[in-house]
Amino acid sequence: MAVSNGVAMPGVLVSPRLRPFVVAFLLLQECVQLSCCGSRLAFLPGFEGPLPFHLETGYVAVGESEEIQLFYYFVESERNSKEDALFLWLTGGPGCSALSGLIYEIGPLNFNIKAYDRSLPEFVLNPYSWTKASSIIFVDSPVGTGFSYAENPLAYETGDFRQVQHLHQFLRRWLISHPEFISNPVYIGGDSYSGLTLPILVQEIMDGNDEGKSPAINIQGYVLGNPLTDPAFDQNAPVLFAHGMGLISDELYESLKRTCKGHYQFSESSDADCMNDLMAFHQCTSGLQTAHILEPLCGYASLKPGEMFGDRRSLLENFFLVREPTDLDLGCRTYGYRLSYSWTNDDNVREALHIRKGSIGDWQRCNDGLNYTNEILSTLQYHAKLSAKGCRSLIYSGDHDMIVPFMGTQAWIRSLNYSIVDDWRSWMVRGQVAG
Repeated sequence: MAVSNGVAMPGVLVSPRLRPFVVAFLLLQECVQLSCCGSRLAFLPGFEGPLPFHLETGYVAVGESEEIQLFYYFVESERNSKEDALFLWLTGGPGCSALSGLIYEIGPLNFNIKAYDRSLPEFVLNPYSWTKASSIIFVDSPVGTGFSYAENPLAYETGDFRQVQHLHQFLRRWLISHPEFISNPVYIGGDSYSGLTLPILVQEIMDGNDEGKSPAINIQGYVLGNPLTDPAFDQNAPVLFAHGMGLISDELYESLKRTCKGHYQFSESSDADCMNDLMAFHQCTSGLQTAHILEPLCGYASLKPGEMFGDRRSLLENFFLVREPTDLDLGCRTYGYRLSYSWTNDDNVREALHIRKGSIGDWQRCNDGLNYTNEILSTLQYHAKLSAKGCRSLIYSGDHDMIVPFMGTQAWIRSLNYSIVDDWRSWMVRGQVAG
């Protein structure tokens, strides 16, 4: 047995000049065994003409027995895919499909709501796509999300830590099948509930590199938007936010501070006066679209007391059960989500995406019926450890999100006692203050 730089071949001495080719061969051989290669899509139902960017879809097998098939969409950078950053993007939930990130958030396509005529939804290009400057893998995770499925029913039982483990396996195996991206700088990105799993995933990747796992991942940092991080900050922030935005009176706010003593969560141990104030708070804010308070509620059933403060953050899309898309104002964000159901459940679309027949039933944008255990309460210590290791991070917040308000995010960042390098300054867009 000859061993050279971790490459072992029975009875063969490997020339130093050939080692890179041998490593690539072994990685590709492992990829074949793992069934982790995808298919490129030149055309997509709903988009007229050939796609002006590289889109690939596929599955990567993960789990102890590789019984879990995680589905992904991959879009290459439209600038310089050989050098630009590679993102692994995690959608919140847990249980919300990666298609949300691809179509509604940072990907190169948007549904053309204005042109919708009750047939297959059509697409327009998104001029603000992050793929203008980076390659992005959008993965349906955890299992049971989007088009991801398990070959063993027992494998659908999952949770925070198992999801992290599977995502770690996914990324290394995806890179094995895409060796041209192994040297690219890698960032992990996500929003909402991903704030509780993403920092741990980054830590796992760095630990795996230290342990010599192959291929090494050129991890450089992570990006989080309106992330859940720690209940002491996240769950108290909506009351502070509502008062700051003028949504509740000064009198109610002062009473909440007095009766709840700064802890604004529904619980069995809450003081009766505190509970009454929290109920009053709910009555004042129940008519809001809490994901974006300036947008209409669009038929969502009002949140029940305590749901705004709960652990599960995936929105219940009640409109899907109540009304057909022909009756909806698709200009409303939440009704616009209905188009994704019409598109993904079309047989021609599934064939184009190379979805395995019989792998799932009806596609759901957010699967609120996952057999999922919420195990992580706080990731503050992971942020501290990662920054101490020199891992870069960018935390951003929408200023009208009342589910994970920016005030809570600012508070937990301050608690880390970082040195301030740059003073607070306006965010300028085309010469105008945008935030």
